[in-house]
Amino acid sequence: MSLFFKSPLDIEIRLDGEDSRELVEVRGPDKGKKVPLYLDGESVKGTVTIRPKDGKRLEHSGIKVQFIGCIETKNDRGAGQGAQPGEGEAFLSMAQELAAPGELRHPETFEFEFKNVEKQFESYNGLNVRLRYFVRATVVRRMNDVTREKDVWVYSYRQSPDSTSTIKMDVGIEDCLHIEFEYSKSRYHLKDVIVGRIYFLLVRLKIKHMELSIIRRETVGAPPNQVNESETLVRFEIMDGAPVRGETIPIRLFLGGFDLSPTMRDVNKKFSARTFLSLVLIDEDARRYFKQSEIILYRQ
Repeated sequence: MSLFFKSPLDIEIRLDGEDSRELVEVRGPDKGKKVPLYLDGESVKGTVTIRPKDGKRLEHSGIKVQFIGCIETKNDRGAGQGAQPGEGEAFLSMAQELAAPGELRHPETFEFEFKNVEKQFESYNGLNVRLRYFVRATVVRRMNDVTREKDVWVYSYRQSPDSTSTIKMDVGIEDCLHIEFEYSKSRYHLKDVIVGRIYFLLVRLKIKHMELSIIRRETVGAPPNQVNESETLVRFEIMDGAPVRGETIPIRLFLGGFDLSPTMRDVNKKFSARTFLSLVLIDEDARRYFKQSEIILYRQ
């Protein structure tokens, strides 16, 4: 006899219009997986089909469907309302009963609809945390419940900030190096263009080349157990060779081709995801000099 539980049924979840809906490719461990896109305030509706296996009569203690939004971290040990153990903290949990206790002899399809669902956060898949939305169907059984989940992806569009300021900073080593760099603004939408310039006021170091990187910094939890981790999303060389005093290097970086996500700050008091521009200079002795500045990203 097998020691593993064998499900006596199959569950299929279908979302209305999912074949024609825009799909989003998930990054991280689930890279390559594509899930349907939903927006804040949009209804989530579809069907759940239960198919007993081998034509056998299936007794159950009820059938339900849930729409759940939760934040999962690598260190989660408990579960919030609506989430299962080890799944993290649910900030959104809606449920509908599809069938009262009874039995099934043939496949049955049940409709569900969660109307005008407020999805206050955007989906996110990071290094140590993910913010996830999904539909879960559950057939309650006396011995083992049978569940099936279907993920959706949520975009959160926000109005463009009313005002924005330029970023101006200096990089300096006394009597050796003095550089000014400037970006035209500090807030960008995800398809925007970063325009800036780098101006060399003093150069007495043997600079070999210069790089500009976009870095995502993820912060999970609260002190003293807070975890910080950075990920370089793109790095490219903007100068090769030694600059001279008075030289200006223009910067024009198109963001649309990179895997970026909006700035997220203290989401449900669980995590933040911030984006930085990092300017790095490398001299002939492989010493590195760098300066970082935070930019705000939003979906338009």
